[in-house]
Amino acid sequence: MITAKGLTKTVFSNETELCILEGIDLEIKSAETVAVIGASGSGKSTLLGLLAGLDLPSKGQVLINGIDLTALDEDARASLRGEMVGFVFQSFQLLPGLTALENVMLPCELKGSASARSEGQEFIARVGLSERGHHYPRQLSGGEQQRVAIARAFASQPQILFADEPTGNLDSRTGAQIIDLLFSLNQDAGTTLVLVTHEQRLAARCQRCLCLDAGRLVSEQASNLLVE
Repeated sequence: MITAKGLTKTVFSNETELCILEGIDLEIKSAETVAVIGASGSGKSTLLGLLAGLDLPSKGQVLINGIDLTALDEDARASLRGEMVGFVFQSFQLLPGLTALENVMLPCELKGSASARSEGQEFIARVGLSERGHHYPRQLSGGEQQRVAIARAFASQPQILFADEPTGNLDSRTGAQIIDLLFSLNQDAGTTLVLVTHEQRLAARCQRCLCLDAGRLVSEQASNLLVE
C-alpha cells in the first residue's frame, strides 16, 4: 500500500543545511497497523507528512498503491489524499465554525456524496456523540473533539489513515479511551493505519513499529517485542 525508497528530507536554516530524514526505505502492507516511534526531533512527523503527500522529499520516492506521489503536482496529490487518505492530528484540526456533525460530514460532501448527512450521523453515533452533534468544537472537551476528528477521518472511508500523536493532548484515561476507539473502528474498516506516537501503550497496539533515530530508520520490530 505504501512504499518509500531512499526518502531524504533536507531544509536550510541560517544558510546551514539540516538533514531531517536520510535514506528511508520501507514498505507498509494493506490493512497493516504501523507505529512510528523515536525521540523528539528524530523525524517522525516529517516522515508521516512525506508518506501522506503533505510535503515532498528532497530525494527519493513515495508510492501509495503504486502511484508515485513525487511525480504529482500539488493538485493531484490533494486529489489522491481526498480519495484515499484520512488524518487524525494531535491538535484535532476541527473547523471551529462547523458543528461536530458538520465537521464529520465535510469529507463526505467533498467527495460529492448525496448522503453526507446520514453518513455523518452514522459515524457521530459510532464514536458515542449522537447527542453532541449540534455542538461546536469550543463546546466540546478535548476527548470529545478527538472523537469527532476520528469520526471525520473514517467517514470518508479512507484506504489509509495517518495519525500524528492522536493522544498527545489528552489525559491518560481519555487517551486510553481514544486508543480503544481508534483501533476498534480501524479493525472494522480494514484501513491501513500509520501513526506517530511517543506512547508505548499506543505503539504496542500496532502490528509493527518503525524506530527513527536522528532521521534514520534504525529498527523495525513487531509490537509484541516492545518491553515495558
